[in-house]
Amino acid sequence: MIHAYILGKVQAGTETDILNALKNVTHMKKASLTYGVYDLCIECEFKTMDELDDFILNVVRKMQGIRETVTLIASKTVFSQPGQALSFG
Repeated sequence: MIHAYILGKVQAGTETDILNALKNVTHMKKASLTYGVYDLCIECEFKTMDELDDFILNVVRKMQGIRETVTLIASKTVFSQPGQALSFG
């Protein structure tokens, strides 16, 4: 499984519309509006790199208001539970 975080810069005033449009998009696990250099963080999961490519090129970058994206692919992930940390991937 490929886990990725897509960071986005969006046109001012379109943040809520973009966030709402992502609610029913396949592969998206969580989307958050953020403060700082990037306005949006999308947490995604894919079976193949082709699915990731398609999602970025044909879904995210075609959304009205998206100006720029940066994609981070996770190499290892740690999940925290009270009293212990579990590592997967």
